[in-house]
Amino acid sequence: MNPNLSRLHPYPFEKLSKLKAGIELPDHLPAIALGIGEPKHPAPEFVKRVIADNLDRLANYPTTRGLDELREAIAAWATRRFQLTAGTLTADAHVVPVNGTREGIFSLVQSVVDRSRPGAKVVSPNPFYQIYEGAALLAGASPHYLACDESNGFIPDFDQVPASVWDDCQILFLCSPGNPSGAVIPRSTLARVIELADRHDFIIASDECYSELYPDEAQPPEGLLQTCAALGRDDFARCVVFHSLSKRSNLPGLRSGFVAGDARILREYLRYRTYHGCAMPVQHQLASVAAWQDEAHVQANRAAYRAKFEAVVPILKQVMDVDFPDAGFYLWPRTPVDDETFALELAQTQNVHVLPGRYLSRTIDGYNPGEHRVRMALVAPLDECVTAAERIAAYLRQR
Repeated sequence: MNPNLSRLHPYPFEKLSKLKAGIELPDHLPAIALGIGEPKHPAPEFVKRVIADNLDRLANYPTTRGLDELREAIAAWATRRFQLTAGTLTADAHVVPVNGTREGIFSLVQSVVDRSRPGAKVVSPNPFYQIYEGAALLAGASPHYLACDESNGFIPDFDQVPASVWDDCQILFLCSPGNPSGAVIPRSTLARVIELADRHDFIIASDECYSELYPDEAQPPEGLLQTCAALGRDDFARCVVFHSLSKRSNLPGLRSGFVAGDARILREYLRYRTYHGCAMPVQHQLASVAAWQDEAHVQANRAAYRAKFEAVVPILKQVMDVDFPDAGFYLWPRTPVDDETFALELAQTQNVHVLPGRYLSRTIDGYNPGEHRVRMALVAPLDECVTAAERIAAYLRQR
């Protein structure tokens, strides 16, 4: 067996199940799940129709490179959304469809990491989406964690990272808007990171799967390729981004996303994928074309999340240190007791389920930036989210 399998950590939800094993839940209160970031808004009807109308495509092998019309739809969407110079992000050279961001992130790391270089590092924010770490470990690299906490606005202070770390870095993961904080990395910081990548020769991989969930329609979050365009880097050198229909379009089961950016990186990545064997089913590709070409359902999605934040945050602010995030669908409040105790007691007394922050982080030099915080995903219907907030407030007042 691959010896690096033994280095993998249990997933956060495995830890949560272990924490709650054997406890009794109040059966007079319906369960409300805020722990898992699985969208619960309805999938767009027009997307479902495309799948149903193309079920005969089950008889066709999909290509790894994807349908021309899918890559063209993605390139057109990204060019519009991120104000790219026309014609610079091409369907042929700069876009690769993937089966959701998790699969794309994992496979990109396997194809990029040079195991012959001693001390290879994959640098990641902390807290983080656990696939960054797992992909690094299974590629034979060592993760290096950059703490994201209130002191730095939940965005790493890249200038405090030693040059020796950057010299060993092969991939830097960004997550903007952040999971779990919702923090959006500004253009000035993205430009600084690009400068570091040029100087130390590493790849920037920006996970932007929450980029389409934001409160102000006039101020969408900046993306890494958008910063490249603003800097005149129309080749997107050393930069790749990940996007998905899971959160944007409430289609987590479609497993549809893309990687876009540096053509040199993506050419070799596509070579890897032809052996990896993970092409998206044709009917899912056609459904994805329809989703990327429509914005009305995305605007409605944002409005639904906006309504939940506006209803829930004022209730929680009465009893917790919490505020509106820059973007995304998570709250990342500080807890008045340790995060495991909070999650356990909340489940036992209120049948509301949240994720302890320490499960999304690693303890480095005795410090875990996720401790005394919990992640709450406002994915349930509005009335359930309000009920959950009221129960959380009742729990803390009773406590």
